[in-house]
Formats: sequence, C-alpha cells, structure tokens
Amino acid sequence: MDIDLYKYEKELYKKGINYIGGVDEVGRGPLIGPVVTACVVLPKDFKLEGLTDSKKLSEKKRNIYYKYIKEHSLATEIGIIPPEIIDQVNIYEATKLAMKQAIEKVQKKIPLEHVLIDAMPLDIDIPTTSIIKGDAKSISIAAASVIAKVTRDSMMYELDKKYPKYGYKDHKGYPTKKHLEAIKKYGLIEGYRKTYRPIKEIIEGE
Repeated sequence: MDIDLYKYEKELYKKGINYIGGVDEVGRGPLIGPVVTACVVLPKDFKLEGLTDSKKLSEKKRNIYYKYIKEHSLATEIGIIPPEIIDQVNIYEATKLAMKQAIEKVQKKIPLEHVLIDAMPLDIDIPTTSIIKGDAKSISIAAASVIAKVTRDSMMYELDKKYPKYGYKDHKGYPTKKHLEAIKKYGLIEGYRKTYRPIKEIIEGE
C-alpha cells in the first residue's frame, strides 16, 4: 500500500496552517563528526516524485533531490552540533539541540506555525508532531532527511580528502570493520566522539 506522503501536511493546511517545518537528523551513529539536522519548509504545491527517507535513495538521487529541494523550498536551514558537545551532553540531547538550532534559523525567515519531527519529541514554543519513521511518512521530513544527509556526507568527503587512509568517503564515519581497523592502524584524529564505546575502548587501551 502506497503511503500518502502529504497526509500530515494536508491535515494541517485544512486547519489554516500554512508554514510547516519538517525536521530530521543524520549522524547519530557515526564515531566521528557532528550530528546534523535540517528544517525544511515546503510550499503547498510542492511535488517531487520518488522522494522518501534519504537512506532509501541512491547517492545520485539524493544529490538531485537536494538541489531541487533547495531551489523550491520556502526555507532550508541546517543545525550542526560538534563531537565535543555530543560528548558533553550525549547524542540524544545533542540531536535535540541541533534540531532547535535549525528551527530557530528558519524562524528568522518564516513564521513557522507547526513542526513535523522524525521520531523525536521536542520541547519548543511551536506546536509539534513527532512521527515514528516520519522520513518515510511526511514529505517535509523526507525533504529534511535528504538535506541533512547530503550535508553531512559532504563533510565526510572533505575529511576523506585530508585523511584518505581512513576511508571516510565509504563508511561516512560509521563503525564498520574497515573504519575500526583504520583507527587501530593510524590512530585517532581530531573529531572522534570520545564517549562512544569503540573510541572509549581505543583510548583506554592506549
């Protein structure tokens, strides 16, 4: 059965709500780099065939959709929380901070009336709806998932240029076998999350 990606937005439009932010994150699982969120506000007539959860899209598709969303959205903003803050407050709290950061940036441009968030409850002044697997159920959240994913992946490509031996372009910082072997062989560079178990174990073993 096909999911109506516009269902949540249409219900809000019927209530006279026009400015809806879709929010999603990427980068909770990696061992290195920031957690990145996006808040996207789409126009009422927005259509993009095939848009869904960014993880289900090929990289080529994601890049095409990224460009289209940026060009056709009413607002697109990013929230970035670095590894040192993740280590201080934990990844769950850091993700919420990144989401709030992206939402606040959008609010400076557009009077947000409602925010649809992927899975995570958020305590903010705007009414919110938290949707489990929202990136596959809401067009706004799906758009945010693409923006966040492409943004963070591009950071990993930049890191890969500086440190090609670690293979960041392939694993994007996630704890793959290849990544863990590279860390053991070449050591830790700046930007690793020291509270994450594999990194903690390496630090404690040194």
